[in-house]
Amino acid sequence: MSLLAAAPAPIPPIAASIHLPAPPRLGAVARRAGLNLTIGCVVPATVFYAVFHVAGVWTAIVATLGWSYGTLAWRALSGRRTPGLLVLTTAVLTGRTALALLTDSAFLYFLQPIIVDAVIGSVFLLSLRTGRPLVARLAGDFYPVDDELAARPRIRALFRGLTLLWAALWLTKGTFGIWLLLTQPLDVFIPVKAVVVLAVNAGAMVTTIAAAAYVGRREGLVPARTRQ
Repeated sequence: MSLLAAAPAPIPPIAASIHLPAPPRLGAVARRAGLNLTIGCVVPATVFYAVFHVAGVWTAIVATLGWSYGTLAWRALSGRRTPGLLVLTTAVLTGRTALALLTDSAFLYFLQPIIVDAVIGSVFLLSLRTGRPLVARLAGDFYPVDDELAARPRIRALFRGLTLLWAALWLTKGTFGIWLLLTQPLDVFIPVKAVVVLAVNAGAMVTTIAAAAYVGRREGLVPARTRQ
């Protein structure tokens, strides 16, 4: 038997045998972001407003909290990933509901999210002083971000810029909310605040996705558009 015949077949390169998952497309990222925004913000506001007109403010308060916990339980039991925005919303709702019930004050229920807006905006700002701004911590809800990707200069600049954007958003919502609460009755305050907050959140989300798509294309994470 010749030495060539007895020699083992060459082992294929490891890289050739590994199939890396393709990054999610921009449309999938936008859909996930929209779904997270809907679950965390739009639906709770819709539940509250609908129940408020049918059964009053206290029933609406309890119903909104029940919906949030029900959604958390459903996602846990079904093995679905729980968005960080939903966890944050539920935690905030729990605190404001408990305080409102203990003090028997609906005014405090609506005042608390205004204070929370200011606190969250401040937290976003303070996170800029750390090596990992808050948007970088939440980015995994929308796109798989590993350490290598997070360390790229453009990605780091994107996270810092978006953190500053969302800090300004939260602080603006808090300022507008306190003015509206102190000057308008509940029948006006609830729908106006819900519509304005939804519009501002949606605008910020579109801006966030557009900025992320721009940086993603420059980093080769999002396929470039092809002209017809």
